[in-house]
Amino acid sequence: MFITSASASASSLLRASRARLCGSLSSASRTLAAQSPHSPLPSANQCRSLSFSSAVRSLRCSVPRWSHGVEWRSPASLRPQIRAVAPVIERLQRKFATMASENPFKGILTTLPKAGGGDFGKFYSLPALNDPRIGKLPYSIRILLESAIRNCDNFQVTKEDVEKIIDWENTSPKQVEIPFKPARVLLQDFTGVPAVVDLACMRDAMNKLGSDSNKINPLVPVDLVIDHSVQVDVARSENAVQVNMEREFQRNNERFAFLKWGSTAFRNMLVVPPGSGIVHQVNLEYLGRVVFNTDGILYPDSVVGTDSHTTMIDGLGVAGWGVGGIEAEAAMLGQPMSMVLPGVVGFKLSGKLRDGVTATDLVLTVTQMLRKHGVVGKFVEFYGDGMGELSLADRATIANMSPEYGATMGFFPVDHVTLQYLKLTGRSDETVAMIEAYLRENKMFVDYNEPQQERVYSSYLELNLVDVEPCISGPKRPHDRVPLKDMKADWHSCLDNKVGFKGFAVPKESQDKVTKFSFHGQPAELKHGSVVIAAITSCTNTSNPSVMLGAALVAKKACELGLQVKPWIKTSLAPGSGVVTKYLLKSGLQKYLNEQGFNIVGYGCTTCIGNSGDLDESVGSAISENDIIAAAVLSGNRNFEGRVHPLTRANYLASPPLVVAYALAGTVDIDFDKEPIGTGKDGKSVYFKDIWPSTEEIAQVVQSSVLPEMFKSTYEAITKGNPMWNQLSVPATTMYKWDPNSTYIHEPPYFKDMTMDPPGAHGVKEAYCLLNFGDSITTDHISPAGSIHKDSPAAKYLLERGVDRKDFNSYGSRRGNDEVMARGTFANIRIVNKLLNGEVGPRTVHIPTGEKLYVFDAAMKYKAAGHDTIVLAGAEYGSGSSRDWAAKGPMLLGVKAVIAKSFERIHRSNLVGMGIVPLCFKAGEDADTLGLTGHERYTIDLPSNITEIRPGQDVTVTTDTGKSFTCTARFDTEVELAYFNHGGILPYVIRNLINQ
Repeated sequence: MFITSASASASSLLRASRARLCGSLSSASRTLAAQSPHSPLPSANQCRSLSFSSAVRSLRCSVPRWSHGVEWRSPASLRPQIRAVAPVIERLQRKFATMASENPFKGILTTLPKAGGGDFGKFYSLPALNDPRIGKLPYSIRILLESAIRNCDNFQVTKEDVEKIIDWENTSPKQVEIPFKPARVLLQDFTGVPAVVDLACMRDAMNKLGSDSNKINPLVPVDLVIDHSVQVDVARSENAVQVNMEREFQRNNERFAFLKWGSTAFRNMLVVPPGSGIVHQVNLEYLGRVVFNTDGILYPDSVVGTDSHTTMIDGLGVAGWGVGGIEAEAAMLGQPMSMVLPGVVGFKLSGKLRDGVTATDLVLTVTQMLRKHGVVGKFVEFYGDGMGELSLADRATIANMSPEYGATMGFFPVDHVTLQYLKLTGRSDETVAMIEAYLRENKMFVDYNEPQQERVYSSYLELNLVDVEPCISGPKRPHDRVPLKDMKADWHSCLDNKVGFKGFAVPKESQDKVTKFSFHGQPAELKHGSVVIAAITSCTNTSNPSVMLGAALVAKKACELGLQVKPWIKTSLAPGSGVVTKYLLKSGLQKYLNEQGFNIVGYGCTTCIGNSGDLDESVGSAISENDIIAAAVLSGNRNFEGRVHPLTRANYLASPPLVVAYALAGTVDIDFDKEPIGTGKDGKSVYFKDIWPSTEEIAQVVQSSVLPEMFKSTYEAITKGNPMWNQLSVPATTMYKWDPNSTYIHEPPYFKDMTMDPPGAHGVKEAYCLLNFGDSITTDHISPAGSIHKDSPAAKYLLERGVDRKDFNSYGSRRGNDEVMARGTFANIRIVNKLLNGEVGPRTVHIPTGEKLYVFDAAMKYKAAGHDTIVLAGAEYGSGSSRDWAAKGPMLLGVKAVIAKSFERIHRSNLVGMGIVPLCFKAGEDADTLGLTGHERYTIDLPSNITEIRPGQDVTVTTDTGKSFTCTARFDTEVELAYFNHGGILPYVIRNLINQ
């Protein structure tokens, strides 16, 4: 038997070798169980997996999940009442109760008194440790520390883990590994559908392997907000919201029904229906708890989400970041996340923004600074006197764009500004009092009225807010910031420069050409730089009343002066929540936005994720037939090539007021300081300064128009759903009945032929190069979220199954179908593959035959012949959205390894999670310097025994041309090696749950 008294000494040995023991313990446990069913040996995962006492406690939680001013009621249309804990969980709880030692930190459990008598509950007190190192820790690291202390059982989390975090100043440079258990998980529908598909498929796999499928259930609160499906089919219309939602439901009825089924089939899962808002704005205004109170135990809110912009919640003082869908699924099932203890960059803010400068200008400046500094894999923590000058919404804007500057988090500790925002958004006075009391007592609250103890950071940056100037970013990357005063010159440089991130290579003689066409019977014209899409969109900005009302004031001034946006520009306004509509109407300014064509089109991500809808046919033809470099200006966070719209090659990120200004100008080829935007009704020139509101003007409108009651009423309505959602009928079953004819939801092949024995580690032998890339290949290139091209393999698949082209929908909406997504992998029409010698598009060369084929067709040809494939890439491979299909797709195509100069954090983790080997060239080397053309065959020398592989070890790669070079294996933790040994994270989870 496993003796409890031996647990403390055994735990360190078991933990040190947890990954290596997984396979042997799994088989050993089955053997011993057969010999002596009453004395089973624990699997490795029992030593480092589910803490059932805490997991079950979260399910039993008698305190309502929703601690807001509005009492949460979860109607049948959204989610049934959380059912009683299943008997199997109770049995597992009793079984494991003898295995984990008592929390060694129970002595610091402290009661938190209420001011008027009584108490809020108990908490694990950091000051009670009496360790002077804690006072110097960044606030973001204190959240990791509290989590480790609270979950410490010397199995999942050991005292050694706690010590590593306390000693952060010395341990973080050493890239030490720690476990982390987030308080909750956040999903949106594009990533949520495949997550629920995987959970449903895992239940089937559990059944086939003779285990209990009910073990596949979320053990932490899971919130899924449907916001990625609405498209701008109709714009510039009073009924745009209704029509776009109707079409959204027509296209996505099957997906939505599947998600609604998931909300009833899985415990602890809430689905917020379409039309409610953007996931991160809903998280900020409503879902964010800041402090949990579960069974009388208080602890900080923390969240991981399947959208990279989950970091927006960091502006509220909640630790949150994006993870891959497969990592999120493991977290839902109680698996602790393994992470490298991050360094923390201290970013000091001072001064105050100048008049007319927006939060968007600030975030684009911060993004450029942090990209230059280098913050990949690190936390950024903001502090300093300038914090008091930033509203909570301004902070959230900066936190939102953490993925664009490369950080895991952009964290703003809780202070008085945070508390004011919580009250504004309808959280109850008692809830806010509890939050403040807990955070003050546990030294997690910043009071700028008190002397500040100096905190230690890994490195330091400073920005005086007065130095921020108006700017935009583009034309192809979020961190390519352009000061507004330099925009005209920069645009002409882009026309001149060779094709690249800042170049279009337009010949001089063609740069001034004007294309005339007829737009619904009236004369129209386009030239290089003409704006054809102007979209106020994205959680980055629509959560911020100052820039939203600022945009409305620009529209008002323009209307009064007689300016009008050209009718062929596709204008749209997509708020991140219903609150925005309420304050725009209250201010009386929405009518001016409507007059300029910025009617509300829906409540979701729209243009920011490529759901911009079609351009008018006449506009599209004018662009295509005349090779016009057309522009889109949007208040989003991503502008990678091919993302916003296939026909807009220049895409600029700008504040909402600047979106309106550029729409009025009709071109990005303008110097706002010197050139007029247009001619007013009095015949005089109207300049930028004539329509730009002052900071004081905006503040007055915000003060009078943004009210707490708006948040309360908006989120009361969310709980009731909407008629179209409520009419969806779903079966009351716990196992999903797969429809083989469905083109939206399809049973994936991940667990086909799975056995209880892990497949083990593997190298790669004589693989062909499927694709050879340069730098900055994004997840939009790898796994598009936009439209399905009419000639693509995915289109062919849909047409063969009777789907009309008008019903193709987007790739993002079909992420629940692996057949479509495999065909959509590397299907971006702007992708540049060096094997094609300059040709742009989703094709490659099949090396053995020399044929030029769609990537999918070439991959299938390699697979049919039994050949493995690899991908060569440059720097920042996989940057962009945290898209798990960017790893799942290549795996289904037969890709066994990616060799790159560097990887984006989440994407590298996702590759490991799908069993693909990520390798990095050594510093100063890449495919070009090594003379690799991609026509070679590659052998990667990895041991077949997982015990012989270490995180970050050197690996030799040889080619059939005699070249040999050394790479770094980017398995960053022991746990990632365990995933690789099992063929991926999901098979690992299934085997370990079965062994329990």
